[in-house]
Amino acid sequence: MSAKWEINQKQFIANIKHVIKDNPVMAVVKNNAYNFGLDFSIQCMTSCGITYFSTTSLDEAIAIRALDSECDIFLMNPTTNFDALKQYNIEMTLPSIAFFEQYSAQLEGIKVHLEYENLLHRSGFRTLESMQILLDKITEEKHGIVIKGLWTHFGYADEFDVEDYTVERKRWLNVVQQLTDQYQFEIIHAQNSASYVREDGLLPDHTHLRLGIILYGARPYSALPESITAQSLRLSSHVIQIRNIKQGQSAGYSFAYTAKKDTRLAVVAIGYGDGILRTRAQHDCLINGKRYPIKALMMSHMFVEVDEHVNPGDIVYLYHEAMRIDEYTFKGVGANSEQLSALNHNTLIMEVTQ
Repeated sequence: MSAKWEINQKQFIANIKHVIKDNPVMAVVKNNAYNFGLDFSIQCMTSCGITYFSTTSLDEAIAIRALDSECDIFLMNPTTNFDALKQYNIEMTLPSIAFFEQYSAQLEGIKVHLEYENLLHRSGFRTLESMQILLDKITEEKHGIVIKGLWTHFGYADEFDVEDYTVERKRWLNVVQQLTDQYQFEIIHAQNSASYVREDGLLPDHTHLRLGIILYGARPYSALPESITAQSLRLSSHVIQIRNIKQGQSAGYSFAYTAKKDTRLAVVAIGYGDGILRTRAQHDCLINGKRYPIKALMMSHMFVEVDEHVNPGDIVYLYHEAMRIDEYTFKGVGANSEQLSALNHNTLIMEVTQ
């Protein structure tokens, strides 16, 4: 038996429907759909009525097209492989006037979404004026580029002890109002999972939500009840054997664990080579419905302090509906997406259940 990544497909689909309600959604499927798998996730999302997908990788965008010939695909990072964009009908962000001027000829016929930088300062047009200048230039020159969308990213929607979300929201809504008074856009999107929940729906003049982590069963911030989104993922392994060690004895490489008292240790067949973060191993695991503390993490194994009720062969859960990823996010283990993307599908057995 090896470490296992298990997804309940019925629960995964039910959660998507519960989350999106009747809202139009662009589903974020970057990084192999948060490590849930593109094939699996897009099949489930399409069954829920989602027909718009976004990613940061051109290779993933092409893979999405192979899975669905009719859906809309938005590439959030710019690329200069314009032939691929045209061949696979992939839309792309337009991050600046400089990018447009450098590649204006190659951008003919490509659908783009103008990106506003906002407070995240990651990429995009820095000012409303620069966006207006570009739109005027394209209109006057009758350029063949297709300005389909307008978008930004809220970097502070999950922060409540600062005013940054209020600021970035206000700036963005002003951009939307000013530009939509002068130009037409088929799609306008900005809201991530945290912004969607905070606003309880779409912002004014927006056409789509752009949701990521909440579709995969994790809360974007801790104040939300668990009922807002349901986890369908379980990550497990098993107890290989039980070791009884005396006070002061050590186990594992380089004194990985030294007993402070006589201790019953379970040796479990999972480790950081399987993608378990060291910060995750500072907490507990679930065996037979009870939580036990993890004492040491190695590449392919970990030690868990257990009692007489744990035996070889028992299943050990690192993530479970009773032991959610977002629980450990809020304990400081790492972002929801960090914990998910760390998991190693080269060593884990992936199993989809109904």
